[in-house]
Amino acid sequence: MTTPVCYKRHRFPREIIAHAVWLCFRFPLSLRLIEEMLLERGIIVSYETVRRWALKFGPDYARRIKRKSPSRRDIWHLDEVVVTIAGETHWLWRAVDQDGYVLDEIVQTRRDTKAAKRLLKRLLKKQGCSPRRMITDKLGSYIAARRQIMPAVEHRSHKGLNNRAENSHLPLRRRERAMHGFRSPGSLQRFVSVFSAVRNLFVPPRSRRSALATHLRRLKAMAAWKSAAGVVA
Repeated sequence: MTTPVCYKRHRFPREIIAHAVWLCFRFPLSLRLIEEMLLERGIIVSYETVRRWALKFGPDYARRIKRKSPSRRDIWHLDEVVVTIAGETHWLWRAVDQDGYVLDEIVQTRRDTKAAKRLLKRLLKKQGCSPRRMITDKLGSYIAARRQIMPAVEHRSHKGLNNRAENSHLPLRRRERAMHGFRSPGSLQRFVSVFSAVRNLFVPPRSRRSALATHLRRLKAMAAWKSAAGVVA
């Protein structure tokens, strides 16, 4: 049984903390804007307090959010995007499935075979099974890593086939601008681990859903978030 989230020694109710953390990871808002939005509700809390809440409770909530069950029929789309931190170049390697759900992300300083192998090993450990197919761009590191880690998996390498993975970088880019960049590779890794879990929960895959179905899905996602945060719905 999962241990409940501990809110001891926090003077604000868990409902306020959970709501502030939800705003932080769900929308492209600065901490000062969240401070202002809470103030409009009569909640006087500093943006630094919101930042500390996000750091402390965000990963805890994310671990409690139910992940999509992996399948051997899944298709992995892999891509990497450059992120500049304190003037140094880093690479955020990301894998999404055929529905656009983020499977895993890892910040690395290299863009080579060793880095690609590390991503594939993490994916296999986290998913528990290999995919039906792997789709990447033309980066040769993926070809070498796939050959060593999961040679039986079909690999398609083409720039035009990987739009799903490339498009998955866009929400993070918006957050990066709102936050004026990241302070360290560790802070980026911690942020994306929570950000992607929240996005997987609240942003459905593209489909021809009716407005009512979309509304019901959002309500279900909010109930799951409150349950993860230990807040009575």
